[in-house]
Amino acid sequence: MNASSNPQSVNIVMIEDDEGHARLIEKNIRRAGISNHIRHFTDGTSALDYLFNADDGPQRNGPALVLLDLNLPDMSGTDILARIKGSDGPVRRTPVVVLTTTDDKVEIQRCYDLGANVYITKPVNYESFAQAIRQLGLFLSVIQVPDLDDGR
Repeated sequence: MNASSNPQSVNIVMIEDDEGHARLIEKNIRRAGISNHIRHFTDGTSALDYLFNADDGPQRNGPALVLLDLNLPDMSGTDILARIKGSDGPVRRTPVVVLTTTDDKVEIQRCYDLGANVYITKPVNYESFAQAIRQLGLFLSVIQVPDLDDGR
């Protein structure tokens, strides 16, 4: 998400139904120096609609990075991950960071098999969670996100 290597700003799409977790994630991403726009969704249906159909979404306006909780009220995060990575358009190349309380080894393997780029288990302890998100922010500051015009 380095501005010098990618002139187009990367939107962060956070799909997280827990408002407290969402605020903590955003606050600690900002503390890590990430100023990219964060678009927050509390359910999978509206998030998928944005990703695939919105004029300012990654399907039409790329590039983006998705922070995905697996436990959502209307559908599972793995279903969202499968839709993103199984799509034909540019959304397929959108990096997905799974950020969830689930540390089940089968679920972790399933997410990687579906195409997750990173899987992070949310620590239960507040300070550990805050520290993990700050480290994620540092990670976001150096990763490269694919240009959605490449390879079409």
